[in-house]
Formats: sequence, C-alpha cells, structure tokens
Amino acid sequence: MLSFFLLSLLFTTLSSPSTSQVVSPYPESTQGEWRLLHENIGISAMHMQLLRNNKVVMFDRTDFGPSNLSLPWGRCRNDPNDTALKEDCTAHSILYDVVTNNFRPLTVQTDTWCSSGAVLPNGTLVQTGGYNDGDHVIRTFAPCNGQICDWVEFPRALSRRRWYATNQILPDGRIIIVGGRGQFNFEFYPAGSNAFWLNFLRETSDENENNLYPFLHLLPDGNLFIFANTRSILFDYKQNRVIREFPAITGGEPRNYPSSGSSVLLPIDENIPNQAEVMICGGAKHSAFRLARRGTFLRATATCGRLKVTETNPAWKMENMPMARVMSDMLLLPNGDIMIINGAGSGTAGWENARNPVTRPVIYKHNRKSKNRFASMAASPKPRLYHSTAVLLADGRILVGGSNPHIYYNFTNVEFPTDLSLESFSPPYLSPEFDTMRPRILRADETVMYKNSFSLVFTVPTFIGMSSLSVRIIAPSFNTHSFSMNQRMVVLKVVRVWGIGSNFYGGVVSGPSTREIAPPGYYMLFVVHAYTPSSAVWVKIQ
Repeated sequence: MLSFFLLSLLFTTLSSPSTSQVVSPYPESTQGEWRLLHENIGISAMHMQLLRNNKVVMFDRTDFGPSNLSLPWGRCRNDPNDTALKEDCTAHSILYDVVTNNFRPLTVQTDTWCSSGAVLPNGTLVQTGGYNDGDHVIRTFAPCNGQICDWVEFPRALSRRRWYATNQILPDGRIIIVGGRGQFNFEFYPAGSNAFWLNFLRETSDENENNLYPFLHLLPDGNLFIFANTRSILFDYKQNRVIREFPAITGGEPRNYPSSGSSVLLPIDENIPNQAEVMICGGAKHSAFRLARRGTFLRATATCGRLKVTETNPAWKMENMPMARVMSDMLLLPNGDIMIINGAGSGTAGWENARNPVTRPVIYKHNRKSKNRFASMAASPKPRLYHSTAVLLADGRILVGGSNPHIYYNFTNVEFPTDLSLESFSPPYLSPEFDTMRPRILRADETVMYKNSFSLVFTVPTFIGMSSLSVRIIAPSFNTHSFSMNQRMVVLKVVRVWGIGSNFYGGVVSGPSTREIAPPGYYMLFVVHAYTPSSAVWVKIQ
C-alpha cells in the first residue's frame, strides 16, 4: 500500500510560502530524474516532433557547415544557394527511435532554420518554411517503421516567406500558417496560393519585432486565440475577422520572439463544457534584445498570466514563478500539470544573448487553489538556452535537446557552445514510489469516433476508486523557439468502470464531442489514477 505520507501528497494542498521559495509537494527522492541519452546525436535539436510510431523527427539548419553526422553514401546535398557549404555530405535532420534509443540520419535539401510544423490527421508531419532557399518550401515526413522514409520537399509551395511563423491544425484537417518575419498575413495548407492580411500582426511589431512565432490556440468554439507581443485577439479565421481583443497582458512585457516566453492552452475538460483558459509564462523586456547585443543582460520576466478566454469579461490573473525565465518551454503533462523547462534568467533569444541558465524545471499545478502552485525539480547538468527543445513522450518522460547551435557547430571560444546532446527528464510521477497507483493500459480501441463511446481495459495494483480516475488525450506538439505548436489535452468523460478480475478493470469512455475540441488525428491516450499516469497508447480520433 502507498504510505499515508504519499497519499497526503496526492490529495492535500500546500501552504503558501513566499514566491522567493519553492516548496515541492514530493519527497526529496522524487524531484524527477535526468538521464543522458546521447552525448552527441550529430545535430543540434532545434526543432522536434513526436510521431505516432514513437519516433521523433529532429532537425537544425542547413547553412551551418558540416554537422557531426554523415549522410549515407551517395546522398550528399548539393545546394548552390547555401551560404556555408555548397556540397554537404552530412545530415541536418535525424529520426530518433524512443523505444530503442537509436537514431538515423535524414536528408533535408533546403534551409529549415526557424521553421514551423503540424501533423495532418493521417499522421504525416507537414513542415513549413525556413530561411534563404527554404522560406517558401513545404516538407512532409510520413511515419514508417523501416529505413526508407525520408523528407519530401515541395519548393515554392508557400505563397509567402514563412520564417518564424506558427502553425495550427484546424477542425477540418487543414493547417493555418500565421505570420513570419515581415509577414502580416496567414495562409492554409492544403489550399490555393492566397495569403490573407492580418493587421493585428503589423500592429504588434515593435522596434525589436517581439511578435514572431505568435502563440496560436484553437479554442473549443472553433475560433483562434492569437497572442503577439503583449496583446491577444479572438480570431475567426473563416471570415478573416477579429471578434474581440482581450486586455493586454498585465505588466506590459512582451512574450514572443525574441523576448520568447511560452504559452499553453490549459486542459479542456469535457466534464466542464464551454471553458477554455490560456496560460503564458516568462519573456523579456522590450529593450532586452537591443541591450543584450551591447553586453547588458536584463533580468527576464518572472510572471505567468492566466486568461479565461471564454468569460464575458476576461481579465489576466498573474502569478510569480520561482525564478525569472526567458526561452523556456511549457509542456502539458499527462496528469494535467504544466512543466516549465529550459531557458535563462537574463537576456533574450539569440546566440550569446542570454546569461544565467535556468537548469531546474518547475512543475505548475494549475488546478490548485493555493497561491503557491509551483514545485521545483532536480536540475539538469546541461544549460539549455537558445534553440533548445522539449517534447512529451508516450511513456511520460520529457525529451530534451538542443541549445546555442552556432554556425559551423562552434564548440569553443563562446560563452555557451553548440550542444548536440539528448537528455530525458522523468517527472516525479514516474518514481517507483507511485508504482502501486500506476495504471497500465492493456487494451484500447485504436479508433475513436466523435460523440461515440469506446472501451479500454487497464490494470492498477491499488485502485482507490472512480473519483481518482480520469482518461485524457494529448496531441503531440511541434516544438521550437519556446512554443509547442498544436499542443492540446482533452479530459474525456468516463462513462463507467467495472472490475473484471483481480486488479483488472474495464471502462467505457466518451469520445470527444466536437472536432473543435479535438481536431482529427493521432493522440496519446493516458489513464490517470490518483494523479499518476499510465504510459500512453496511440488512438486515432476521426
């Protein structure tokens, strides 16, 4: 049986210490665990996407010069437009196998620097834009289990240059691509060759831009929440109409690149209809980028703001993180918590533009009523600054890579050298101390239909009861530049659970009610019991 001490941690709320301290809700032995997976994967993981076969596509950029990983013989890239190397026989993308911890090189032909991506309902990654000869390119990668799949590229497929743009999958299976450097417009994939003006993006560009990689979240009503710089709107992309503008975030500090805060749409709960809330954390002051170039590194932003966008008169509610943070990543964990990981305590995005690496992740418990919702985790031995990445894996770990990918893969004579390593972080819920509470999914329907029930079978050593059980789906996200595009969690309705043997249980769960709540595609399905998640199985929502 789980000790009374651990049970009390699961079901009680912490007291409220000052914001300068972090009191963890876990014993010291469960502050999470870091593991070095590879010291050198050959490239710097600037962009990362988990696929439905538990493999992760990673890539950096092609104008770096030779990487540390060779391409297979005969597959050199010949690019007369490349600014570093016209013929390159090294890889700038890999496919990482989570299960085997192995990786293999992939071939990209055009520059992917500061690009974006989303996954189609059939599981194919669509990757858009980049720099130089890649800024109008669409690339696709279809999951496979053999050694034959690779990037397929479509030159001039985008109507506008997409560099620092953001993608979002839509209820009809299309992808909307918003913004980019000097691009105050949006377009769709698949679609025609038209781009549509969005004046909000022009209005939010200041002297240091601070509105690149705008935060996009698809809301349950089918409209988009778009945040850029300090402002946000509710946007009807079908009619190209701003429905409303929300209040500017309290404090007036920018949150988008290069000030580089992060954002999540908090879990959508089918048991509590018609509610949606956005959370934004970290960032930098308006002048941080300009001053960092002169050697002055301002303290990063320490605040998080939450906005219930479905309220009649929404207002930002602010909280202080335990430490200031810029260039961090925010990830939805299977139990509903938020992981804040990577980043720096001062400066802004860009090579050598930041100082004071923040190596200690923080977990935020968004549904606690206490003012102190933050818990500090174990520190990583590696700083993860500009161009670091992080994604949630189906086994509940966080995969972490990248940082400061200098041109020519510079490892010397810089404050923070290029990092080619790959790590994993295991949150506290993976600690053996919670094994008696941990469910394991034995079977689940592979296809889930909207508004239809589906079944699953799971086992758990010590079942507390229905009130401690939930079933959740999480969409795998495309992560780059401190934002996880298309990240989404939906808490489903559990219709019934019954015992079918010693520690074995059957369940009936309702599928998502609408495509707006859960766009079609592949999701990780978790059973969460007493705050402890199972490993996920992949299901297709259609």
